[in-house]
Amino acid sequence: MKTAVEKILSRASGRDAEAGDIVEAEIDVYMIHDPMGALVDDALRDSCGEPRHPERVVAVQDHFVPAKDIESANLSKRLREFCSKWGVKHHYDVGWGICHVVLPEEGHAAPGDVIVGTDSHMPTLGALGTFSVGIGATEMAAALIMGKLWFRVPETILVKLDGSLPEMVFAKDIILKLISMIGVDGANYKALEFNGSILKVMEMDERFVLTNMSVEAGAKTAIIPVDDVTLSYLNGRLRRAPRPEYSDDGSHSDEISIDVSSLEPLVAIPHSPANVKPASEVDAEIDQAFIGSCTGGRLKDLEVAARILRGRRVKEGVRLIVIPASRRIYLEALRRGIIDILIESGATIGPPSCGPCLGAHLGVLAEGEVAISTSNRNFRGRMGHPESRVYLASAATVAASAVEGRIVDPRVIA
Repeated sequence: MKTAVEKILSRASGRDAEAGDIVEAEIDVYMIHDPMGALVDDALRDSCGEPRHPERVVAVQDHFVPAKDIESANLSKRLREFCSKWGVKHHYDVGWGICHVVLPEEGHAAPGDVIVGTDSHMPTLGALGTFSVGIGATEMAAALIMGKLWFRVPETILVKLDGSLPEMVFAKDIILKLISMIGVDGANYKALEFNGSILKVMEMDERFVLTNMSVEAGAKTAIIPVDDVTLSYLNGRLRRAPRPEYSDDGSHSDEISIDVSSLEPLVAIPHSPANVKPASEVDAEIDQAFIGSCTGGRLKDLEVAARILRGRRVKEGVRLIVIPASRRIYLEALRRGIIDILIESGATIGPPSCGPCLGAHLGVLAEGEVAISTSNRNFRGRMGHPESRVYLASAATVAASAVEGRIVDPRVIA
């Protein structure tokens, strides 16, 4: 019996791979973004090597764009030079969006792929049935030179999600619940596989949230079995044939069950994604609300926020910043009139990018300020000053809180 992850790594390594084995797996896709391009290039130079498969490299400018200062401008320039020097054709420059959104949108992630990238939230792409992990610049250089990389095959924990989602409860609430149950190291160097009846009615925008924030539970990667929802999303996007793998019954090392029917809107309070409380019990005043990031800037998030904000105004003294996670999402939100509603409510719309998620720009917090965000991390100083505080929640909870000027359960105004 094998898990989907074991099967993918068996195919990629050409050997029978089981949890705990060390394997060298062929890489199908390499992702490099602007903060790491220069470091990867330096490592290649120091190794006297060059990319074996430049056609498999995808470069994305997303963290510090548009450039906020000379240093970030130089990083963007170095990534452009990297692509030019090594013949990397898949370069998504300023404005395309966040790597974890751009890769699937542009067909660079196919079921069964082994994907590595210079960002910790690479497991996001596991929602498409891939084995996708984050690595550092030195490892990336080695993988580029050799065309493969070594992995210890992780055990897989099955997370069964059953029941029916209550009103104003979303994938963000599910993953916050899971992290609160097992802690930030509960899945350390393991894969999380999401399954259960709720997946049958969960669209891709929501599935990506589950795999994205699995990292916050310590997971090496995360995966969702490929089904009709996956294939419908991929139709017309894929650049190569899918090779989906499925776990055999009884192959998982552990199983966690969550009845989503019992959930309510949740909030992770400072300074850990595992510090989770019902939104109705938090009641903290806020200075800023952020809807965006690779976790919470998809079309579904903008739609939900617009539904709450239609005909309402953001509380005076509160800054609502909305950053679509990609150009495609931005354009579709414009076509549907979502952006109009958000702006009329008092929101500021930013260019597709990571924005303030990592405290870089487009909404950095000052000393003592409080923000509620759809992003994935609320560590001390994550979005700005070390004495600022960040709460994590769904787009619904963030939008409702922006209207009220304090953190509220979105059901009170929805």
